Amino acid sequence: MPKNAKRPAKSNRSSRSTGPAAPQFRSTLVDLDGVDLKVRAESVGTVLSFGDGVIIADGLDDVQAGELIDLGRGTAGLALNLNPDTVGIVMLDSADHLRAGSLVKRSNTILSVPVSEQIIGRTVNALGQPLDSRGPIPAQRRMMLERVAPGVMARQAVSVPLQTGIKAIDAMIPIGRGQRELIIGDRQTGKTAITLGTILNQAGQDVICVYVSIGQKNSSLAQIRDVLEQHQAMEYSVIVAANAAQEAAQQFLAPYTGAAIAEYFLEQGRDVLVIYDDLSKHAQAYRQISLLLRRPSGREAYPGDVFYLHSRLLERACRLNKQHGNGSITALPIIETQANDVSAYIPTNVISITDGQIYLEADLFNKGMRPAINVGLSVSRVGSAAQLKAMKQVSGSMKLDLAQFRELEAFAQFSSDLDDKTKAQLSRGERVNAVLKQGWDSPLKIEEQVAVIFAAVNGYLDQVKLESVSDWEQRYLAYLRGSHPQLLAGIAKETKLSDDAEKQLAQAVASFNQLNGDLIVIAGDSASDAASTASKSDDSAPLK
Repeated sequence: MPKNAKRPAKSNRSSRSTGPAAPQFRSTLVDLDGVDLKVRAESVGTVLSFGDGVIIADGLDDVQAGELIDLGRGTAGLALNLNPDTVGIVMLDSADHLRAGSLVKRSNTILSVPVSEQIIGRTVNALGQPLDSRGPIPAQRRMMLERVAPGVMARQAVSVPLQTGIKAIDAMIPIGRGQRELIIGDRQTGKTAITLGTILNQAGQDVICVYVSIGQKNSSLAQIRDVLEQHQAMEYSVIVAANAAQEAAQQFLAPYTGAAIAEYFLEQGRDVLVIYDDLSKHAQAYRQISLLLRRPSGREAYPGDVFYLHSRLLERACRLNKQHGNGSITALPIIETQANDVSAYIPTNVISITDGQIYLEADLFNKGMRPAINVGLSVSRVGSAAQLKAMKQVSGSMKLDLAQFRELEAFAQFSSDLDDKTKAQLSRGERVNAVLKQGWDSPLKIEEQVAVIFAAVNGYLDQVKLESVSDWEQRYLAYLRGSHPQLLAGIAKETKLSDDAEKQLAQAVASFNQLNGDLIVIAGDSASDAASTASKSDDSAPLK
């Protein structure tokens, strides 16, 4: 009987436990069916110290140099210092929530930037994020910010010109596609103006322009963008901006972002122009980061690898051969000097890296010479091979002639008795100088430059009033466009100035001077006499 009594009790307990609980158990199994139950291991670090945009953290085992670090709340940092026990991280965003003891973790991704064809016309920051309130940029590919430059076997010699539209540069300091040409000078001497004029001149040339703004004021950046938009230059341009108010890390990364965007188009076989404005502020941002990370400092408190900072950036400018797409990246870095001191640390570094420099002088700028290019200190080491043959014909000795003119000009200040030949050389030198004056926003086509320089070096401006040279040039170009368009087209097409083309140019400028002699030619000397005298006399040749 006791056995019979226990059995019903057991049966009752079983029925009570399985009856209502079974459906709930099955629903729980269904809910867990879509849950990923895999165990993941994350490398997590702890913030030891934090300040001035730099974080020192321990942990983060096996972190890579240049790896993104998740700082929480949607912010990120970049691992730069890898010590045995700690990691030095620079912040890419403001992270006010961090405190000593906060957790940070690895992302297992190296810093890259999203790029696509739609990035043209946009303004982005150093991380590729849009700054122009026009929505996100669709990414076709992510390009690494740090990348090994193409090797020697992947390159070809610079042979195609990159026309700036500026007479002084295209005639005496020519730039080729794939070249690195430094623009150097004191502040407010027109460095940025030259680069903007070069961008404007790329309209219709199938050249993508990337303008990298480093450490500039927001007002300056807005003005630059407005200028490019007014001239429809944003249709083929990209702006990468890291202004003075942003973290030093973004100013440090901005040039590499510009290079990565340029390499995206390079791989498509296209020609790209990259402007770094300017690398002096870039070096200063890197110095700030390095000192905060307690790296050993050297000359002028810059770290020991500051040369490599710029060399690995500028070596990415190249002209690839046909097997690698035939594209090119032309770099125009800008360096700001202090009191014309080109022998300072950063200027000498970048001069030694680049293929030439355009030196702008404050004294020339203050005298009204725009662009204020010091021809004697400016040079292009590889661009002459890419210079248009017609331009080389008419401007071959112009650089030497101008240097001799400046010597004569200095000598004339101490002498009141000059012979006629010296006076003629001074007169022509003044007019050649006046011809080289040009507004930054009025670039000229190469064939028009050839026509104007041909007239200047062959004496057709010798009798023109010095103050009327600019007016003469504008009228002469309008005359050529209206009356001799085939002549200009022939110069652009043939690239070389034939004997027949030279005769036509001489006849055209002589006819123009005859038609405009009463307006801009010195009274008492007819334009035709001036032209014939210049062409027949020994002084008609370019300045000696």
